Parts: sequence; C-alpha cells; structure tokens
Amino acid sequence: MSNPPTALATAQGTFRVAVDGDATAPALVLGNSLGTTLEMWEPQVLALSQAFRVIRYDTRGHGDSPVTPGPYSFEELGQDVLAVLDALGVDKASFCGISMGGHTGLWLGVHAGHRLQALAVCNSAARIGALGPWMERAAMVRSSGAAGMRTLADSAPGRWFTPEFAQAQPAVVQAAQEWLAGIDPEGYAACCEALGASDLRNALGRIATPTLLVAGDADPVTTVADAEAMQAGIPGARLVVLPASHLSNLETPQAFSAALLGFLAGALAA
Repeated sequence: MSNPPTALATAQGTFRVAVDGDATAPALVLGNSLGTTLEMWEPQVLALSQAFRVIRYDTRGHGDSPVTPGPYSFEELGQDVLAVLDALGVDKASFCGISMGGHTGLWLGVHAGHRLQALAVCNSAARIGALGPWMERAAMVRSSGAAGMRTLADSAPGRWFTPEFAQAQPAVVQAAQEWLAGIDPEGYAACCEALGASDLRNALGRIATPTLLVAGDADPVTTVADAEAMQAGIPGARLVVLPASHLSNLETPQAFSAALLGFLAGALAA
C-alpha cells in the first residue's frame, strides 16, 4: 500500500503530497494530468518506489492543493514543483508528468534544468490545443460550476481511454471520471487558461536534461506526431509509443512503468 497524502507547507502554499519509498533514494516527482489527482499514479507507486523516493502532488487548482484565482501560468505551476522539492529538502529530482503535468515538466526542463536529473514527458505536447477552445472550456466550467465538471467527466472516457479499455476496465474509467467531477471549477478553469497561453515549441532546444517522451498510439489529444515534434526539438530525447489513449499510465500500467524505469536507470547511471 502507498502512503496516504499529507498537507505540505511550501513557499507557494500548502500542497497535498504523498511520498513513498526510501528517503535516501533518488527523488522522482509525478505530475498529474488536467482534471485528475495524485491518485492517478497509484498503479506506478509500488514499482517506482522500489528504486525511488516517489513524490506525488495535486497540481494547483486540483484536489486539496491551493485553489487560487486564475488564470494560472506554467511558470507558477513549475515554481510549485520547485517549492515542493524545497519543502522536502530535495536539491535535484527526476520529473515525470502526463498531459498538463508533462507540459509542466517541459517548463522545468527549459527554465529549471539545474534541478532535474531526468525528465519524462508523457501524453503531452509543447503546444497543447489552441487558445480559443481552452478559453471556452474555462468559461463553461466557471459559469456552470459543479454541473459543468460533471458534464466534462461524462465525456472524458472518449478522450482519455480507448473504447476497448473502457469496456474492459469500467472501474478504472469511473474512478478517473470521479476525479474530474470533483475538481474545483475555478482551479480547473485556471489550468485551462494556463494551457491555452503556453507555447514552448521554440524553447525545446534549451532542454539539456535527459528526456523520455511517451505517447499513446490512440491518443486523440496529444498525438504521436506531437511527441515526434518534441523529439525533433529536444536534443537526444527518446520516444516510446504505447498501445493506449491519453492516460497511458492507467491503460498500460506495466508497460508504462517498465519504460519509465528503464529510461531512469540509464539516465541516472550516465
């Protein structure tokens, strides 16, 4: 069993954080996707915590982390990660994030590479979507509140999972839907605004941290082509494509963990 989350006071606010593994092991931070919580990483904790001090956190606006008025920026979301590391006394860590969390990882790679040992950017892109739709979604959830979050949760399986997985694993899909339905509308909207505003395509060449890119071959949100574009921009980046949709760590948990652990073993030994 993984350790329960606790409230961690940081310079950026009090974040909901869960820490597993040996306190002397290399640190690995896991960043959640838009509309989920740190529980999304539960399938990975046991495997990863054998070799790492695994640090999961709820992104700002999500779960029991700070819900401050938006819009947010990825500078703010990236500084949140650094504040969590500082509060835990961690100088350097590896970072793995999915979707929004992966984009946070890109920001860290560009702007705070001195704090990173390795970087895994999963089911993400240097530019996720377009400004207009993100602003429309933010406005929708702000105006409709919890009912709007439930509407998003009802439609999420089509974006997050393949139909085959959704049919075979309804409990996993329902759990993910409940994470989304429970997110604070303001926090969700503010993260939508951060996603709409951020474009790191021209900054990828500044990432010097060893980088793994993970894509799902059936991901309609952040495609294999998005991952290939990041690979072309990040020096030495590796790409792994999994048979999954957008939340590949939930759809193919063993393959995801194996790819991540294999990459980290090589990156930290170099």
